[in-house]
Amino acid sequence: MELLKQRILRDGQVKEGGVLKVDSFLNHQMDVTLLNEIGREFRRRFDGAAITKIVTIEASGIGIAAIAAQHFGSVPVIFAKKTRSRNLDGALYTVKVHSFTKDVTYDVQLSKKFLGPQDTVLILDDFLARGQALLGLIDIVRQAGAQCAGCGIVIEKQQQGGGALVRAAGVRLESLAVIASLENGTVTFAQ
Repeated sequence: MELLKQRILRDGQVKEGGVLKVDSFLNHQMDVTLLNEIGREFRRRFDGAAITKIVTIEASGIGIAAIAAQHFGSVPVIFAKKTRSRNLDGALYTVKVHSFTKDVTYDVQLSKKFLGPQDTVLILDDFLARGQALLGLIDIVRQAGAQCAGCGIVIEKQQQGGGALVRAAGVRLESLAVIASLENGTVTFAQ
């Protein structure tokens, strides 16, 4: 998605350790006009899939998923929670997900009352690096007996291998900007 790539080049910052900082428009302050175009692009890429629910993980995927849902007929958005909450009760789908960024393992949970075999799910998230969060969400969708239409990622860090893991799991993956390298503080997109 050319608009997104140009925004990454203009406003993204490469930090130590291969961190791409896009907090000025994507995952802290959100440019809703850009998010709307991102949602439109996900709709174009998954046109023909009868999406009934969009699933993401807290917190950065929520805004992306909510705006994208409007392009899919305002289907419900469900966000998996990383921590147990008092208002999360009843039967839960649960999976362990390790965050390499924070070096923490979360028990990611989603209520069984919101997802079942009747659903066709699109999973959306802001970043794909090593793929653990995305594989965890795919596992939850499969636990529910729902169909996973695929995964939409705003920015994939190709060099970290998560995309290859998701594709190897037999899941369709659509990434709007695929980064091949962040070496020497420069963003290089995959061809």
